[in-house]
Amino acid sequence: MPDLDALAPDVPALRSRLDAAGYLADDALVTALLLAVRMRQPILLEGEPGVGKTEAARALARVLDTPLIRLQCYEGLSSAEALYEWNYPRQLLAIRLAESRGKPLRDADLFTEDYLLPRPLLAAIRHPGPRPAVLLIDEVDRADDEFEAFLLELLADAAVTVPELGTRTALVPPVTVLTSNRTRDLHDALKRRCLYHWIEHPDTARVAAIIRRRVPESAEWLAARVAHGVASLRARPELTKPPGVAEAIDWAGALHALGLSVLDADAADRTLGAVLKYAEDLRAVRRAGLAELVDAEPGPDA
Repeated sequence: MPDLDALAPDVPALRSRLDAAGYLADDALVTALLLAVRMRQPILLEGEPGVGKTEAARALARVLDTPLIRLQCYEGLSSAEALYEWNYPRQLLAIRLAESRGKPLRDADLFTEDYLLPRPLLAAIRHPGPRPAVLLIDEVDRADDEFEAFLLELLADAAVTVPELGTRTALVPPVTVLTSNRTRDLHDALKRRCLYHWIEHPDTARVAAIIRRRVPESAEWLAARVAHGVASLRARPELTKPPGVAEAIDWAGALHALGLSVLDADAADRTLGAVLKYAEDLRAVRRAGLAELVDAEPGPDA
């Protein structure tokens, strides 16, 4: 679409617009997002938890000035829950009203667009435009194999099927972003329908810049110290869940919320629950001592 071409004419322009929307991305990720917009092909973003996969979709929606429609996946998610539901109270009211008039309703009278309540997938298909909605199918690896198979029609044809009404095809196909933490492998059939990008954990300089963007109250030196503290934690092989960018942001936010202007051993101990989310990890880090964590000095990538 010409309008989208103007919003994202090339990689530098899209990177600049994402930056203005509060999202710092490298050229590889920006290129992948640009291709998803230009080719109108779904994109699968994989990476460790907390590296900014979900936020990438949010920022893209802000850049395109279009609605973000999010489907959070979970184990047991059914196609009906993701696609649509019927307005049963309104249908029941219509039945009673018809009976009071002596004109019973047929099923065909009840299962129409008037009684249809779209859930995220159908809402994205029905979005009228003129710009496409950004459809975020978040943490698709948490859903079951059956739901993953259900998505194939949407990903291939920008269409969904409502059994009572038939197939609905998007007039303005959404920009579809799927995210996965790779808790399980996704099927080849889904991957074939998507562009793919793996988001690496950023270096400490970029983490510090992201912290400054998301927690502007934090001083530059404190953001750098938090970034290096997180890098130090990530280097510890004994941790069950190494912290990501999201935890770095939370840690800086916790320090600010407590009015702490330094990251010393006491401050780290008081706020460690913002960056580590397993009791075993907290015990392991405290047992090893916090001095190395807070005394980490910037490296060559800072």
